[in-house]
Amino acid sequence: MQSGWRVGSLFGIPLLIDPSWFFILVIVTLGNALRWQVRYPDWGTPVAWGTGFAMALALFASVLLHELGHSLVAKFQGIQVQSITLFFFGGIASIAQEPKTPGKAFQVAIAGPAVSFAIFLLLTLVTVFAPNTEMPLSVMVRDLAALNLLLTLFNMIPALPLDGGQVLKTIVWKLTGSQIKGIRTAAKIGRFLGTIAIVWGTAVVFGLVRMPGLGAGTGLWAALIGWFVVQNASAYDRITELQEAMLKVKAEDAMTRDFRVLDAGMPLRKFADDYLISDVRAPIYYAASNGRYRGVVNAEDLQRIERSEWETRTLLDIVHPLTEVATVQESTSIVEIIQMLENQSLARVTVLSPAGAVSGVIDRGDIVKAIALKMNLRISDAAIKQIKEEGAYPPGLQLGAIAQAAAELR
Repeated sequence: MQSGWRVGSLFGIPLLIDPSWFFILVIVTLGNALRWQVRYPDWGTPVAWGTGFAMALALFASVLLHELGHSLVAKFQGIQVQSITLFFFGGIASIAQEPKTPGKAFQVAIAGPAVSFAIFLLLTLVTVFAPNTEMPLSVMVRDLAALNLLLTLFNMIPALPLDGGQVLKTIVWKLTGSQIKGIRTAAKIGRFLGTIAIVWGTAVVFGLVRMPGLGAGTGLWAALIGWFVVQNASAYDRITELQEAMLKVKAEDAMTRDFRVLDAGMPLRKFADDYLISDVRAPIYYAASNGRYRGVVNAEDLQRIERSEWETRTLLDIVHPLTEVATVQESTSIVEIIQMLENQSLARVTVLSPAGAVSGVIDRGDIVKAIALKMNLRISDAAIKQIKEEGAYPPGLQLGAIAQAAAELR
């Protein structure tokens, strides 16, 4: 899901800026300007601040090229890139799906650091062959080269959500044949290293760790980055756990008998009076005769028949054969059912037995309840009832997108 302000596009990829980006732009400008005012007093205040701002923009241009590296490799593989977003901690490229193989996933993951390292090499060559002066442009080039090297090394730390974590994921995936194991391993290391960064950074902030050149600002940055890594690694782990549970749930585990079977020969008037006006109206009705299911009865179809004919016309006149409605088998994965509900905008699907009889029905509430049971999570009956009535998952639970990703893990 895209967030932020769209400021243009590159190679057909929307470029977004999160509001937090403006805050970090100010911080980077301020830090560079104050540092250069002290180190190069001959520049003067306007030049120091102007160069600091230019340096901040150049740094984010480097971040943008880094993310563009990921994006273009993904596009080359036929994967849709939904956006590139610049935000507080740098940038992120949002792609529509995971690459199909560990080799392709490795190419996407390594592309960003490769671009950053290439920028470092290019700028380093410029500093080698250009005069070594203390002019603003020369200083910017030297510092930007160092920052791109730092960006490369930092991103190659083997911990999700960093690129190094993505690379580690592909390696474990290749060795074990399991993408899920790759994610689990990289997420676990991400939480571990992020926690260390939080503890170390906090210790520096409060003066418990003292080293030359280290101040409270450095400690604060380390703690913030550690928090970012821990939060995102934990999110990867939670979503992967959810996807694992989803892959294990079948239609027969989630279906309910929350339907009613009526005689296909029932007059429409009796159907309307006894079932549609009743307080115990069922979510869905099926018509059957001679021991066979004839199909689904939709109350809305009564409007197609003149009321004067309701006494003589029967359910068989408005029934929708099972071949024309959304059906699944008892063994169908809940992942496929979620995708079917979302892609076809359905309220529920019908579950058929191997003999072709109606075994049950599944709606979004049944899906959430079955997954929660599989994960040993407690969810109230009131919450399930609300999902059923609204026909929508709770805010923040994007099961459609999660199911799509889960399908790619198999």
